[in-house]
Amino acid sequence: MPKPTTTRRLTTEAGAPIADNQNSATAGVGGPLLLQDQHLLEKLARFNRERIPERVVHARGSGAYGYFEVTDDVTGFTRAAFLSAVGRRTDLFIRFSTVADNLGGPDAARDPRGFAVKFYTEEGNYDLVGNNTPVFFIKDPLKFPDFIHSQKRDPFTGKQEPDNVWDFWAHSPEATHQITWLMGDRGIPASYRHMNGYGSHTYQWTNAAGEAFFVKYHFKTNQGIRCLDAAQGAELSGKDPNSHQTDLLQSIERGVYPSWTLYVQVMPAAEAADYRFNPFDLTKVWPHADYPLQRVGRLVLDRNPDNVFAEVEQSAFSPNNFVPGIGPSPDKMLQGRLFAYADAHRYRLGVNHTQLPVNAPKATVANNYGRDGLMASNAYGRHAKNYEPNSYSGPVQSDQPLSAPLALTGHTGTHAAPAHAKDDDFFQAGELYRLMSEDEKNRLVANIAGGLAQVSRDDVVEKNLAHFHAADPEYGKRVEAALHALRED
Repeated sequence: MPKPTTTRRLTTEAGAPIADNQNSATAGVGGPLLLQDQHLLEKLARFNRERIPERVVHARGSGAYGYFEVTDDVTGFTRAAFLSAVGRRTDLFIRFSTVADNLGGPDAARDPRGFAVKFYTEEGNYDLVGNNTPVFFIKDPLKFPDFIHSQKRDPFTGKQEPDNVWDFWAHSPEATHQITWLMGDRGIPASYRHMNGYGSHTYQWTNAAGEAFFVKYHFKTNQGIRCLDAAQGAELSGKDPNSHQTDLLQSIERGVYPSWTLYVQVMPAAEAADYRFNPFDLTKVWPHADYPLQRVGRLVLDRNPDNVFAEVEQSAFSPNNFVPGIGPSPDKMLQGRLFAYADAHRYRLGVNHTQLPVNAPKATVANNYGRDGLMASNAYGRHAKNYEPNSYSGPVQSDQPLSAPLALTGHTGTHAAPAHAKDDDFFQAGELYRLMSEDEKNRLVANIAGGLAQVSRDDVVEKNLAHFHAADPEYGKRVEAALHALRED
């Protein structure tokens, strides 16, 4: 650590010099404190406000800076400038996180992991907000608050309750696929470096000719997949609750830069309507046999943040931050998150959070008519107007949509998702189970049975068992047998 060459003067936040930072002002020696001690009051008032509301989900996280380099030509699918040429590099920031626990929770918990990437492109910031699993528990954002409430601390007991967790899942059969992921080996990654990342949602790419494609993102770790079993996760959580943060920090500091290879699955937009299941259902994957992985580039992390609060805690990702050539799909969960994520940051950080260094564009400049609000820092000058259109050379619209329009038909209303020929809540969970080795199956069954054994209501247990039987008869029988063995003990 380099030593400062000159002594800098300590000041108040207004810049006035501080004469004594060791002793508060008192009314005589040993007397009571004085209200006029501005320095004391400023320090205590700031200290009281040093913490901001933590994220409702993804509260516990770690982050790093790096770059993305294009290795393969994808210009036939998208006109996004940062993907326009092999060898092109784009700076980025990434935040990894657990989902359900609070800011003080352990890194090695059994939980999905957030995998959020902010690309600082020349056309604006592009945020890709995903997880380390390709699917999720629900398919409609209307259920998201209820789902999270079921996973969070109970209002009465103040802790996570298996009754709540499994009761919600019992009434949400679409969760069976993600439960199989979560309770399997990949439910506890050994580190953030040793897990994959997925966009999870379906997104739209549009090429220069205006042709539309639907895509799914896959970030494959180049370090290899490594996971912890339940006992290892519990032991590590007790020894070092910050295990994943420590690993990421130390790896980058010693020059061992973690990396991922980005692949996409590409579906021509015209094929979506007649695909055998709903391709916009977040509880399902696209089989690689139908849409093979196509390599795009390499993501490398090579710099740690200097200040975790300023750069990780205050980092804000929103899936509505698109760039030309990339846009949304009819994925209901994605549609809900287009609003919810940005609004969560306006609550936590304020309406001007996009001006913070970690969130601000780096390869271009933000030009808009947003003004005022807490912590407004944009200096537009006396002649800048805050309305549009105007006669003062203010920024104007591009008249170029970011992505292709989505076709719409029918009437407004609270519709269920359109039915496809092979829509099913259980088939893919069964396929995932059948892909596992015998040892993986044993651990999956033990994890599920261990959770269900803590549930107090038999009807909730029976509903969940029915889901595993529907996914695969052997899967259900083994979970049921393991559960009965635990209860007999």
